[in-house]
Amino acid sequence: MGDAQRLSPEEQLRYAREQFETGSDLSVAVEEEFAILDPETLELSNRFEDMQAAALGTEVEEHLVGELIASEVEVRTGRCETFAEAYALMGERRAQLRAIAAQVDVGLSSCGTHPWSRWQDQRIIDTPHYHRNDEILGYVVWRNNTFGLHVHIGINGPDRAIAVNDALRNFLPELLALSASSPFVEGVNTRLHSARTEIFTRMFPRCGIPDPYGDWQTFEDYVRFLYDTKSIDEHTQLWWSVRPHLAFPTVEIRIMDAQPELGESRSLAALAYSLAARVARAVDEGEPLPSWPRRLLEENFWRATRYGLSGELLDLERGVPVPARARLEQLVEWVQPVAEELGAAQWLAVPDRNGAERQIARHEEGASLEEIFVEQVRAGERVRG
Repeated sequence: MGDAQRLSPEEQLRYAREQFETGSDLSVAVEEEFAILDPETLELSNRFEDMQAAALGTEVEEHLVGELIASEVEVRTGRCETFAEAYALMGERRAQLRAIAAQVDVGLSSCGTHPWSRWQDQRIIDTPHYHRNDEILGYVVWRNNTFGLHVHIGINGPDRAIAVNDALRNFLPELLALSASSPFVEGVNTRLHSARTEIFTRMFPRCGIPDPYGDWQTFEDYVRFLYDTKSIDEHTQLWWSVRPHLAFPTVEIRIMDAQPELGESRSLAALAYSLAARVARAVDEGEPLPSWPRRLLEENFWRATRYGLSGELLDLERGVPVPARARLEQLVEWVQPVAEELGAAQWLAVPDRNGAERQIARHEEGASLEEIFVEQVRAGERVRG
């Protein structure tokens, strides 16, 4: 990725097209973002550089990266040829990360937001990339103390990658509803199930649900337009919730909240991977796929942000609301045959309660935000299984 980022815009676009033309199909990589915590107070703690230094020379060194603020760390599986490999590596990476955290005496959590730490107390990490985003975005980037789960799926063929990307737009609300884990931020119950989504996708430019592109040339023309008009100066400034990646031949799904529990993180990654594979199969076989306008998808996007799995999503074919859980169960059923072929089906599940629902239920029982957060941190300490 480093070499790709040093290319000129035209070189970058040519490189990306070539990578998609030759890239392998249905590889997978998973990225998980974690909050770094003071072990006593559980406040966000600006200790990323300490963790990075402690990782030098270890197996996790090349897979541990900074992500905007010094109280955040990201760990990556790296490219995997099968989901079973990614499944195993997600557990290994969490265990490796926790070993580093213990070495430097910090805690970790993996919810979409921290429930009370102030964004004003967080420091941007010292890299040219993030200093540039700080300079361009100011308050927008300062405020983004959020934590997500990203899944990269290898797709062979530039136009085919765009077709998969375009179709996945239609399923982003379902993935968001399933993943919601961030009802609390800035010391309040926001009444949202995913406060992370409201903070990130509503503040950043070029974020949330993109328009469909139709083909690679249209996507390339759009990116070139952004460069030519100085709207962006590097390709990572396209923050859409699903995007063709310009450094790797992957479609990246970026809509999901981070997950406190390893099992739910794995299940969510399995669904995202299986969904992309099922969409690719439909593209190959000429099966009709939805292509709803952004204004309609936004209705479901809001419902998923506000109510998560507890609410309703709109069946846009029939124009009626349906329980979000029922919609997710339908989606799992739709992807199941392809998931079985790829060895991912056993990890597909719609939980009785997702992260947000569990936290909200505890709050309604009278538990404090501090007590609830302790429970999430402890749930994340179970890194095997």
